Amino acid sequence: PQIAQNDGLKPSFVSCNRCHELKLVPINAFFNSLLTLHQIHHPGGKAHMNILILINDAPYGTEKAYNAFRLAMALQKDHPTVQVNVFLMADAVGCGIANQTTPQGYYNIERMVKSVASHGGKIKACGTCADARGIRNIQLAEGVEISNMAELAQWTIEAEKVFTF
Repeated sequence: PQIAQNDGLKPSFVSCNRCHELKLVPINAFFNSLLTLHQIHHPGGKAHMNILILINDAPYGTEKAYNAFRLAMALQKDHPTVQVNVFLMADAVGCGIANQTTPQGYYNIERMVKSVASHGGKIKACGTCADARGIRNIQLAEGVEISNMAELAQWTIEAEKVFTF
């Protein structure tokens, strides 16, 4: 977001990172709240925020992927207007493989992937990483698509917050 410098007490022009509209708003209203710039610009409008979650570790062995998907699911449950985007890189592309079987009582990343996707989350897997692991042509879990660095770059630019696991 682009914010003009002032002492925080006077109104200043703020550029909305969604619609790019300039509006005169009290800066302290933004910094003293959890509102996005879009909500300040459009108080009656639906709140939304883009969050990008990058996962690098394999689906099993560490709990990084598990915790990343737990965060994604909690965001979707508690903040339904938040757009959650998950990008799978390196060994995390294994999170996107279909038909994962785990022991009863053990978490299943594929079920978590499907849950995030069914609640509007977008899940992309790095194509180069999938190629390196020989899994590009393996069936992917529902909601997972092969992607590329250009799309990751775009998601990064659009995200208000980025989490890395």
